[in-house]
Amino acid sequence: MTIPRFARRIAEALARAILAGDQDAEAVAFRMAETLGRRWRWAIHLAHRYVTAFAGKVRPRRRELVDFLLRDRGFCRACVRHHGKLVVANRVVGEAAMRPVEAARRWPVPAIATVDDLAAWCGLKTGEVEWFADLKGISDRFGQRPELRHYNYRTSPKRSGGVRVIESPKPRLKELQRQVLAWILDKAPVHPAAHGFVRGRSIKSFAAPHTGQDVVLRMDLKDFFPSIRGARVQTFFRTLGYPEPVADLLGGICVASLPRDVWTGTPSILSPSDLREAQQFYGRTHLPQGAPTSPALANLCAHRLDCRLTAFAEACGARYTRYADDLAFSGGEIFAKSVDRFATQVAAILLEEGFAANHRKTRIMRQGGRQHLAGVIVNRQVNIQRSEFDELKAILHNCVHFGSDTQNRERHPAYREHLLGKIGFVEMVNPAKGARLRRSFAKIRWD
Repeated sequence: MTIPRFARRIAEALARAILAGDQDAEAVAFRMAETLGRRWRWAIHLAHRYVTAFAGKVRPRRRELVDFLLRDRGFCRACVRHHGKLVVANRVVGEAAMRPVEAARRWPVPAIATVDDLAAWCGLKTGEVEWFADLKGISDRFGQRPELRHYNYRTSPKRSGGVRVIESPKPRLKELQRQVLAWILDKAPVHPAAHGFVRGRSIKSFAAPHTGQDVVLRMDLKDFFPSIRGARVQTFFRTLGYPEPVADLLGGICVASLPRDVWTGTPSILSPSDLREAQQFYGRTHLPQGAPTSPALANLCAHRLDCRLTAFAEACGARYTRYADDLAFSGGEIFAKSVDRFATQVAAILLEEGFAANHRKTRIMRQGGRQHLAGVIVNRQVNIQRSEFDELKAILHNCVHFGSDTQNRERHPAYREHLLGKIGFVEMVNPAKGARLRRSFAKIRWD
């Protein structure tokens, strides 16, 4: 069917009207009638089809709704049949209201309905908010003037191969991101299976469910933060109820794209093909590793993945937890028999959710050998690795008898705090062993 040229104009006006208020069929039909100047019968049926198509989902973007209308046979047929009578009588200006999904209605996030409201909430001018969000990628074009960019960039090789990219926001953007983190992201609950970067949870709580199991499966997500694209982050903010313009700006504040000139000097780390792939991968908007908002957003955007893996693990008689990009599964004898097929299916689920497994780090650990997750042992109980404990105990002993300078071989500028951090980790995992180390630490004489 040929669609008249004016059909897109009608669809644009109807999309604006539909998104301007409540999303039940009667309210949508009323706003459509107000836009078209009369109550068309076909429009009533179209309103019901719209509600059915988008029920329980995040409020669509305007362009998604326009595409839906232009694909609807009833709308296209009406445009052909009523070419002379179908006009835009009134233009409804809206979309300035919070429309959270059902699960987010009770989350105490601030109500920000317009771009001007967002600027006032940030304590900035509207143009400044748009500059920091940088939805058009303007700051990345200042190759000769890096001081105009919002991030400092650093690349370094990984031990396992490849390259690690650290994108650190500059002070003004970091302060804005911390505001978004404190007042919006921290108000949204994360999945119970997520233990990394969550207040009240830790490596110990991540590993504890997997103690005393016949088999433990450990998998790793490849490039966890940069795998979460800007569009997914903006969709999350629309899930909270923010209108599309506000959600796009909030998402822009929290994501970044890596300029191509940052890769200068990395050919020795990457092969030419890997370099081209990395430039393309990091050149798209993504969660930057270094921004204060990225850990919380990574957990929130991985909520659907956690739901699917939790349900799949339970169906297979296993348990599931996640610490950032580390996935852990464990179970008894039945799960042990199918763990290989289980790992293959998990990798497929990861791909469906926009992630990828780092297969070189996949480990299947059975009860007869050492089972470890995130640096702790889980065979019988959560415990520190004996080699790490013995090494730290020896360092403290030598500090007591020969002085701390003899043990600071890596020349840490704050060696006392460095040792306290290691002792604190042991105390978290095994309080009894941590107390022994702390007693030794108290005997050290510090200059």
